[in-house]
Amino acid sequence: MDGTHRTFVIIGGGLAGAKAAETLRAEGFTGRVILIGDEHEQPYERPPLSKGYLAGRAVRESVFVHPAGWYAQNRVELHLGQPAVAIDRERREVRLGDGTRLPYDALLLTTGAEPRRLGVPGTELAGVHHLRRLSHADHLRGVLTGGGRDDDPLVIAGAGWIGLEVAAAARELGVPVTVVEPAPGPLHRVLGPEVGAVLTELHVAHGVRFLFGDRLAAVEGRNGIVSGVRTEAGERLPARAVLAAIGAGPRTALAASAGLELAAEGVGGIAVDASLRTSDPSIFAAGDVAAQELGAGRDLRRVEHWANALHAGSAAARAMLGREVVFDRVPYFFSDQYDMGLEYSGWAPAGDYDRVVWRGDVEQRAFVAFWLRENRVLAGLNMNVWEVTDAIQRLVRSDRQVDPVALADPGVPLTSLLDDLPAEEARSARGS
Repeated sequence: MDGTHRTFVIIGGGLAGAKAAETLRAEGFTGRVILIGDEHEQPYERPPLSKGYLAGRAVRESVFVHPAGWYAQNRVELHLGQPAVAIDRERREVRLGDGTRLPYDALLLTTGAEPRRLGVPGTELAGVHHLRRLSHADHLRGVLTGGGRDDDPLVIAGAGWIGLEVAAAARELGVPVTVVEPAPGPLHRVLGPEVGAVLTELHVAHGVRFLFGDRLAAVEGRNGIVSGVRTEAGERLPARAVLAAIGAGPRTALAASAGLELAAEGVGGIAVDASLRTSDPSIFAAGDVAAQELGAGRDLRRVEHWANALHAGSAAARAMLGREVVFDRVPYFFSDQYDMGLEYSGWAPAGDYDRVVWRGDVEQRAFVAFWLRENRVLAGLNMNVWEVTDAIQRLVRSDRQVDPVALADPGVPLTSLLDDLPAEEARSARGS
Protein backbone atom coordinates (compact mmCIF):
# COMPACT_ATOMS: atom_id res chain seq x y z
CA MET A 1 0.00 0.00 0.00
CA ASP A 2 1.44 3.43 -0.92
CA GLY A 3 1.78 6.20 1.65
CA THR A 4 -1.23 8.11 0.34
CA HIS A 5 -3.62 5.41 1.50
CA ARG A 6 -2.05 4.64 4.86
CA THR A 7 -3.23 6.01 8.21
CA PHE A 8 -0.85 6.72 11.08
CA VAL A 9 -2.40 7.38 14.49
CA ILE A 10 -0.61 9.07 17.40
CA ILE A 11 -2.08 8.80 20.90
CA GLY A 12 -0.79 11.55 23.18
CA GLY A 13 -0.88 15.31 22.84
CA GLY A 14 2.53 16.26 24.22
CA LEU A 15 5.86 17.13 22.65
CA ALA A 16 6.70 13.59 21.49
CA GLY A 17 3.40 13.20 19.66
CA ALA A 18 3.57 16.64 18.06
CA LYS A 19 7.16 16.12 16.86
CA ALA A 20 6.20 12.74 15.44
CA ALA A 21 3.41 14.34 13.40
CA GLU A 22 5.79 17.07 12.24
CA THR A 23 8.43 14.54 11.21
CA LEU A 24 5.96 12.39 9.28
CA ARG A 25 5.10 15.37 7.08
CA ALA A 26 8.71 16.54 6.85
CA GLU A 27 9.73 13.07 5.66
CA GLY A 28 7.17 13.20 2.89
CA PHE A 29 4.39 11.01 4.29
CA THR A 30 1.22 11.86 2.35
CA GLY A 31 -1.26 9.61 4.12
CA ARG A 32 -3.64 10.36 6.93
CA VAL A 33 -2.14 11.55 10.27
CA ILE A 34 -4.38 11.53 13.33
CA LEU A 35 -3.30 12.88 16.71
CA ILE A 36 -5.41 12.09 19.77
CA GLY A 37 -5.10 14.09 23.00
CA ASP A 38 -7.22 13.74 26.11
CA GLU A 39 -6.83 17.45 26.91
CA HIS A 40 -8.66 20.21 25.10
CA GLU A 41 -5.37 22.03 24.50
CA GLN A 42 -3.34 21.52 21.35
CA PRO A 43 0.07 19.86 22.00
CA TYR A 44 2.34 21.83 24.30
CA GLU A 45 5.72 21.58 26.01
CA ARG A 46 5.90 20.84 29.73
CA PRO A 47 9.17 22.49 30.94
CA PRO A 48 7.67 26.03 31.00
CA LEU A 49 4.94 24.82 33.35
CA SER A 50 7.42 24.76 36.25
CA LYS A 51 9.66 27.53 34.94
CA GLY A 52 8.90 30.69 32.99
CA TYR A 53 5.17 30.23 32.51
CA LEU A 54 4.57 29.46 36.18
CA ALA A 55 6.63 32.46 37.26
CA GLY A 56 4.72 34.74 34.89
CA ARG A 57 7.65 35.45 32.57
CA ALA A 58 6.15 33.62 29.58
CA VAL A 59 2.77 34.01 27.91
CA ARG A 60 0.44 31.06 27.51
CA GLU A 61 0.85 30.86 23.73
CA SER A 62 4.59 30.27 24.10
CA VAL A 63 4.16 26.76 25.52
CA PHE A 64 2.52 25.30 22.41
CA VAL A 65 4.66 23.17 20.10
CA HIS A 66 3.15 24.61 16.92
CA PRO A 67 1.06 27.66 16.02
CA ALA A 68 -2.68 26.98 16.11
CA GLY A 69 -3.01 26.81 12.32
CA TRP A 70 -0.13 24.42 11.77
CA TYR A 71 -2.18 21.24 12.16
CA ALA A 72 -4.79 22.14 9.57
CA GLN A 73 -2.12 23.44 7.18
CA ASN A 74 -0.26 20.12 7.46
CA ARG A 75 -3.38 17.94 7.36
CA VAL A 76 -2.91 16.60 10.88
CA GLU A 77 -6.31 15.68 12.29
CA LEU A 78 -6.64 16.62 15.96
CA HIS A 79 -9.01 14.72 18.24
CA LEU A 80 -8.73 16.74 21.46
CA GLY A 81 -10.53 16.33 24.77
CA GLN A 82 -11.44 12.77 23.87
CA PRO A 83 -9.28 9.99 25.34
CA ALA A 84 -8.39 6.79 23.56
CA VAL A 85 -9.91 4.00 25.65
CA ALA A 86 -9.01 0.82 23.74
CA ILE A 87 -6.76 -0.58 21.04
CA ASP A 88 -8.05 -3.44 18.90
CA ARG A 89 -4.81 -4.93 17.59
CA GLU A 90 -6.54 -7.53 15.44
CA ARG A 91 -8.62 -4.96 13.56
CA ARG A 92 -5.97 -2.25 13.93
CA GLU A 93 -8.40 0.24 15.38
CA VAL A 94 -8.33 2.76 18.21
CA ARG A 95 -11.58 3.38 20.07
CA LEU A 96 -12.26 6.78 21.64
CA GLY A 97 -14.38 7.50 24.67
CA ASP A 98 -17.33 8.63 22.55
CA GLY A 99 -17.31 5.35 20.63
CA THR A 100 -15.49 6.65 17.55
CA ARG A 101 -13.27 4.01 15.92
CA LEU A 102 -10.16 5.11 14.06
CA PRO A 103 -8.25 2.66 11.85
CA TYR A 104 -4.46 2.62 11.76
CA ASP A 105 -1.69 1.08 9.70
CA ALA A 106 0.86 2.16 12.29
CA LEU A 107 0.22 3.44 15.80
CA LEU A 108 2.43 5.52 18.09
CA LEU A 109 1.82 5.70 21.84
CA THR A 110 3.09 8.89 23.49
CA THR A 111 0.77 8.75 26.49
CA GLY A 112 3.34 10.21 28.89
CA ALA A 113 3.21 9.94 32.65
CA GLU A 114 0.84 10.76 35.49
CA PRO A 115 1.84 12.52 38.75
CA ARG A 116 1.99 10.28 41.80
CA ARG A 117 -0.52 11.11 44.53
CA LEU A 118 0.48 11.82 48.11
CA GLY A 119 -1.63 9.05 49.60
CA VAL A 120 -2.10 10.81 52.95
CA PRO A 121 -5.23 12.16 54.69
CA GLY A 122 -6.38 15.51 53.38
CA THR A 123 -5.31 15.19 49.77
CA GLU A 124 -8.91 15.86 48.70
CA LEU A 125 -8.77 19.41 50.09
CA ALA A 126 -8.86 22.39 47.76
CA GLY A 127 -5.33 23.73 47.52
CA VAL A 128 -3.54 20.41 46.96
CA HIS A 129 -1.86 20.65 43.57
CA HIS A 130 -0.08 18.46 41.05
CA LEU A 131 1.88 19.82 38.12
CA ARG A 132 1.76 17.90 34.88
CA ARG A 133 -0.80 19.62 32.69
CA LEU A 134 -1.27 23.17 31.49
CA SER A 135 -4.46 23.43 33.55
CA HIS A 136 -2.45 22.45 36.64
CA ALA A 137 0.03 25.26 35.94
CA ASP A 138 -2.83 27.74 35.42
CA HIS A 139 -4.30 26.88 38.83
CA LEU A 140 -0.97 26.97 40.66
CA ARG A 141 0.07 30.18 38.93
CA GLY A 142 -3.14 31.78 40.14
CA VAL A 143 -2.34 30.79 43.71
CA LEU A 144 1.25 32.04 43.58
CA THR A 145 0.36 35.37 42.00
CA GLY A 146 -2.88 35.90 43.93
CA GLY A 147 -1.36 37.06 47.19
CA GLY A 148 -2.11 35.78 50.68
CA ARG A 149 -0.84 36.00 54.21
CA ASP A 150 2.93 36.30 54.37
CA ASP A 151 3.15 33.49 56.92
CA ASP A 152 1.31 31.02 54.66
CA PRO A 153 3.92 29.33 52.51
CA LEU A 154 3.74 26.94 49.65
CA VAL A 155 4.64 23.50 50.97
CA ILE A 156 6.23 21.23 48.37
CA ALA A 157 6.41 17.48 48.92
CA GLY A 158 9.48 16.33 47.01
CA ALA A 159 12.83 17.90 46.12
CA GLY A 160 13.11 16.61 42.57
CA TRP A 161 13.34 18.75 39.45
CA ILE A 162 9.70 19.83 39.54
CA GLY A 163 9.82 20.60 43.25
CA LEU A 164 12.99 22.68 42.96
CA GLU A 165 11.86 24.58 39.87
CA VAL A 166 8.50 25.43 41.43
CA ALA A 167 10.28 26.50 44.62
CA ALA A 168 12.42 28.88 42.57
CA ALA A 169 9.41 30.28 40.70
CA ALA A 170 7.51 30.79 43.96
CA ARG A 171 10.41 32.59 45.61
CA GLU A 172 10.73 34.87 42.59
CA LEU A 173 7.11 35.80 43.24
CA GLY A 174 7.81 36.39 46.94
CA VAL A 175 5.97 33.32 48.21
CA PRO A 176 7.55 31.57 51.24
CA VAL A 177 8.45 27.95 50.45
CA THR A 178 9.08 24.87 52.56
CA VAL A 179 10.21 21.67 50.83
CA VAL A 180 9.71 18.32 52.58
CA GLU A 181 11.88 15.51 51.23
CA PRO A 182 12.49 12.02 52.68
CA ALA A 183 15.97 11.72 51.14
CA PRO A 184 19.01 13.39 52.75
CA GLY A 185 19.20 15.99 49.98
CA PRO A 186 17.58 17.19 46.74
CA LEU A 187 17.68 14.86 43.75
CA HIS A 188 19.66 12.44 45.87
CA ARG A 189 19.05 9.43 43.62
CA VAL A 190 19.98 11.37 40.48
CA LEU A 191 22.81 13.68 41.55
CA GLY A 192 24.06 12.13 44.76
CA PRO A 193 25.06 14.17 47.84
CA GLU A 194 27.91 16.14 46.25
CA VAL A 195 26.04 18.16 43.61
CA GLY A 196 22.83 17.99 45.64
CA ALA A 197 24.54 20.06 48.31
CA VAL A 198 25.21 22.84 45.77
CA LEU A 199 21.50 23.00 44.90
CA THR A 200 20.56 23.02 48.58
CA GLU A 201 22.82 26.02 49.19
CA LEU A 202 21.39 27.81 46.16
CA HIS A 203 17.82 27.49 47.41
CA VAL A 204 18.60 28.23 51.04
CA ALA A 205 20.32 31.44 49.88
CA HIS A 206 17.00 32.41 48.26
CA GLY A 207 14.99 31.72 51.39
CA VAL A 208 13.73 28.15 50.83
CA ARG A 209 13.40 26.02 53.93
CA PHE A 210 14.15 22.28 53.58
CA LEU A 211 13.00 19.46 55.82
CA PHE A 212 15.15 16.54 54.69
CA GLY A 213 14.61 13.05 56.05
CA ASP A 214 10.92 13.74 56.56
CA ARG A 215 7.68 13.38 54.61
CA LEU A 216 4.09 14.55 54.80
CA ALA A 217 1.82 12.59 57.15
CA ALA A 218 -1.34 14.63 56.54
CA VAL A 219 -2.69 17.73 54.86
CA GLU A 220 -4.86 19.78 57.20
CA GLY A 221 -7.58 22.24 56.33
CA ARG A 222 -10.49 24.43 57.34
CA ASN A 223 -13.80 24.58 55.50
CA GLY A 224 -12.50 22.20 52.84
CA ILE A 225 -9.44 24.35 52.05
CA VAL A 226 -5.77 23.65 52.83
CA SER A 227 -4.51 25.45 55.93
CA GLY A 228 -1.34 23.48 56.70
CA VAL A 229 0.43 20.13 56.83
CA ARG A 230 1.77 17.73 59.42
CA THR A 231 4.95 15.76 58.80
CA GLU A 232 5.91 12.31 60.03
CA ALA A 233 8.49 13.93 62.32
CA GLY A 234 5.72 15.94 63.98
CA GLU A 235 6.32 19.33 62.32
CA ARG A 236 3.21 21.41 61.73
CA LEU A 237 3.47 23.96 58.94
CA PRO A 238 0.95 26.56 57.76
CA ALA A 239 0.28 26.48 54.02
CA ARG A 240 -1.73 28.36 51.44
CA ALA A 241 -1.15 25.47 49.01
CA VAL A 242 0.54 22.07 48.85
CA LEU A 243 2.29 20.73 45.75
CA ALA A 244 2.78 16.98 45.36
CA ALA A 245 6.06 16.71 43.44
CA ILE A 246 6.95 13.13 44.27
CA GLY A 247 7.45 11.85 40.76
CA ALA A 248 5.29 10.42 38.02
CA GLY A 249 4.40 6.99 36.74
CA PRO A 250 4.08 6.02 33.07
CA ARG A 251 0.56 5.89 31.68
CA THR A 252 0.52 2.29 30.50
CA ALA A 253 -3.12 1.29 31.09
CA LEU A 254 -4.03 1.51 27.40
CA ALA A 255 -0.99 -0.53 26.34
CA ALA A 256 -1.54 -3.09 29.09
CA SER A 257 -5.18 -3.62 28.16
CA ALA A 258 -4.05 -4.21 24.56
CA GLY A 259 -1.61 -6.89 25.71
CA LEU A 260 1.60 -5.05 24.84
CA GLU A 261 4.74 -6.05 26.71
CA LEU A 262 5.57 -3.79 29.66
CA ALA A 263 8.88 -3.23 31.43
CA ALA A 264 9.41 -4.84 34.80
CA GLU A 265 8.38 -3.08 38.00
CA GLY A 266 11.01 -0.58 39.02
CA VAL A 267 11.43 0.66 35.46
CA GLY A 268 7.84 0.70 34.26
CA GLY A 269 6.60 1.82 30.88
CA ILE A 270 6.01 0.13 27.54
CA ALA A 271 8.92 -2.06 26.48
CA VAL A 272 10.40 -0.98 23.13
CA ASP A 273 13.47 -1.96 21.14
CA ALA A 274 16.13 0.39 19.77
CA SER A 275 13.79 1.44 16.97
CA LEU A 276 11.05 2.27 19.52
CA ARG A 277 8.90 -0.62 18.31
CA THR A 278 6.76 -2.43 20.89
CA SER A 279 6.01 -6.16 21.06
CA ASP A 280 3.45 -5.50 18.29
CA PRO A 281 5.34 -4.64 15.06
CA SER A 282 2.67 -2.12 14.06
CA ILE A 283 2.79 -0.20 17.34
CA PHE A 284 5.55 2.13 18.55
CA ALA A 285 6.04 4.09 21.77
CA ALA A 286 8.10 7.17 22.61
CA GLY A 287 8.63 9.72 25.35
CA ASP A 288 8.03 9.27 29.07
CA VAL A 289 5.99 6.10 28.59
CA ALA A 290 8.63 4.16 26.65
CA ALA A 291 11.15 1.86 28.34
CA GLN A 292 13.89 1.49 25.78
CA GLU A 293 16.33 -1.34 25.25
CA LEU A 294 19.85 -0.04 25.93
CA GLY A 295 21.40 -2.51 23.51
CA ALA A 296 20.82 -6.00 22.17
CA GLY A 297 19.69 -8.12 25.10
CA ARG A 298 20.44 -5.37 27.64
CA ASP A 299 18.30 -3.78 30.33
CA LEU A 300 15.48 -1.32 29.72
CA ARG A 301 15.62 2.32 30.77
CA ARG A 302 12.91 4.97 30.84
CA VAL A 303 13.95 8.62 30.45
CA GLU A 304 11.49 11.33 31.53
CA HIS A 305 12.97 14.47 30.06
CA TRP A 306 12.14 17.07 27.44
CA ALA A 307 15.00 16.15 25.11
CA ASN A 308 13.94 12.51 25.07
CA ALA A 309 10.40 13.44 24.04
CA LEU A 310 11.73 15.87 21.43
CA HIS A 311 14.03 13.40 19.70
CA ALA A 312 12.22 10.12 20.35
CA GLY A 313 8.99 11.35 18.78
CA SER A 314 10.85 12.16 15.58
CA ALA A 315 12.78 8.88 15.66
CA ALA A 316 9.58 6.88 16.12
CA ALA A 317 8.00 8.64 13.15
CA ARG A 318 10.90 7.63 10.92
CA ALA A 319 10.64 4.06 12.17
CA MET A 320 6.92 4.05 11.36
CA LEU A 321 7.89 5.00 7.80
CA GLY A 322 10.18 1.98 7.58
CA ARG A 323 13.43 3.87 7.99
CA GLU A 324 16.29 2.16 9.80
CA VAL A 325 16.35 3.75 13.26
CA VAL A 326 18.62 3.16 16.24
CA PHE A 327 17.62 5.60 18.97
CA ASP A 328 20.60 5.71 21.32
CA ARG A 329 21.01 9.35 22.31
CA VAL A 330 22.78 10.17 25.56
CA PRO A 331 20.10 11.21 28.10
CA TYR A 332 20.01 14.99 28.48
CA PHE A 333 18.00 17.51 30.48
CA PHE A 334 18.21 21.15 31.50
CA SER A 335 16.92 23.25 34.37
CA ASP A 336 16.65 26.95 35.19
CA GLN A 337 16.40 28.07 38.82
CA TYR A 338 16.83 31.74 39.82
CA ASP A 339 19.89 33.01 37.91
CA MET A 340 21.27 29.49 37.56
CA GLY A 341 21.07 27.35 34.46
CA LEU A 342 22.31 23.80 34.18
CA GLU A 343 22.51 20.96 31.70
CA TYR A 344 23.00 17.30 32.57
CA SER A 345 24.14 14.59 30.16
CA GLY A 346 24.48 10.89 30.89
CA TRP A 347 23.26 8.53 33.56
CA ALA A 348 24.89 8.15 36.98
CA PRO A 349 22.40 7.24 39.72
CA ALA A 350 23.67 7.16 43.28
CA GLY A 351 25.74 4.03 43.86
CA ASP A 352 26.88 3.69 40.24
CA TYR A 353 29.82 6.09 40.47
CA ASP A 354 32.93 6.05 42.64
CA ARG A 355 33.95 9.72 42.50
CA VAL A 356 32.92 13.21 41.43
CA VAL A 357 35.43 15.43 39.64
CA TRP A 358 34.90 19.20 39.65
CA ARG A 359 36.07 21.67 37.00
CA GLY A 360 35.58 25.39 37.63
CA ASP A 361 34.38 27.52 40.54
CA VAL A 362 31.88 25.64 42.72
CA GLU A 363 31.43 28.52 45.16
CA GLN A 364 30.42 30.86 42.32
CA ARG A 365 28.23 28.11 40.85
CA ALA A 366 30.08 28.18 37.53
CA PHE A 367 31.47 24.70 37.09
CA VAL A 368 31.21 21.30 35.46
CA ALA A 369 30.82 18.20 37.63
CA PHE A 370 31.65 14.74 36.29
CA TRP A 371 30.53 11.43 37.76
CA LEU A 372 33.16 8.73 37.19
CA ARG A 373 33.45 5.00 37.66
CA GLU A 374 36.93 3.58 37.24
CA ASN A 375 37.88 6.87 35.55
CA ARG A 376 35.15 6.51 32.91
CA VAL A 377 32.74 9.44 32.64
CA LEU A 378 29.18 8.30 33.34
CA ALA A 379 27.60 11.75 33.37
CA GLY A 380 28.40 15.44 33.47
CA LEU A 381 26.54 18.51 34.71
CA ASN A 382 27.47 22.02 33.61
CA MET A 383 26.15 24.85 35.79
CA ASN A 384 26.38 28.38 34.36
CA VAL A 385 29.06 27.09 31.96
CA TRP A 386 27.98 26.80 28.35
CA GLU A 387 28.93 25.18 25.03
CA VAL A 388 30.37 22.08 26.68
CA THR A 389 27.43 19.70 26.30
CA ASP A 390 28.68 18.14 23.07
CA ALA A 391 32.08 17.41 24.60
CA ILE A 392 30.48 15.95 27.75
CA GLN A 393 28.26 13.68 25.69
CA ARG A 394 31.27 12.52 23.66
CA LEU A 395 33.07 11.62 26.89
CA VAL A 396 30.04 9.71 28.14
CA ARG A 397 29.51 7.85 24.89
CA SER A 398 33.17 6.94 24.45
CA ASP A 399 33.28 4.84 27.65
CA ARG A 400 37.02 5.52 27.71
CA GLN A 401 39.16 6.03 30.78
CA VAL A 402 40.26 9.63 31.23
CA ASP A 403 42.82 11.37 33.40
CA PRO A 404 40.89 12.88 36.36
CA VAL A 405 43.54 15.57 36.84
CA ALA A 406 43.18 16.74 33.24
CA LEU A 407 39.40 16.48 33.52
CA ALA A 408 39.46 18.87 36.48
CA ASP A 409 41.78 21.39 34.82
CA PRO A 410 39.87 24.21 33.05
CA GLY A 411 43.01 24.85 31.03
CA VAL A 412 42.71 21.46 29.34
CA PRO A 413 40.04 21.48 26.59
CA LEU A 414 37.53 18.69 27.14
CA THR A 415 37.74 17.81 23.46
CA SER A 416 41.46 17.10 23.82
CA LEU A 417 40.70 14.20 26.15
CA LEU A 418 39.32 12.34 23.14
CA ASP A 419 41.81 13.49 20.52
CA ASP A 420 43.44 10.06 20.36
CA LEU A 421 40.24 8.23 19.46
CA PRO A 422 40.38 6.25 16.21
CA ALA A 423 38.23 7.82 13.52
CA GLU A 424 35.43 5.24 13.77
CA GLU A 425 35.31 5.49 17.56
CA ALA A 426 35.33 9.29 17.42
CA ARG A 427 32.27 9.23 15.19
CA SER A 428 30.55 6.96 17.69
CA ALA A 429 31.50 9.28 20.54
CA ARG A 430 29.86 12.15 18.67
CA GLY A 431 26.72 10.06 18.33
CA SER A 432 26.87 10.11 14.52
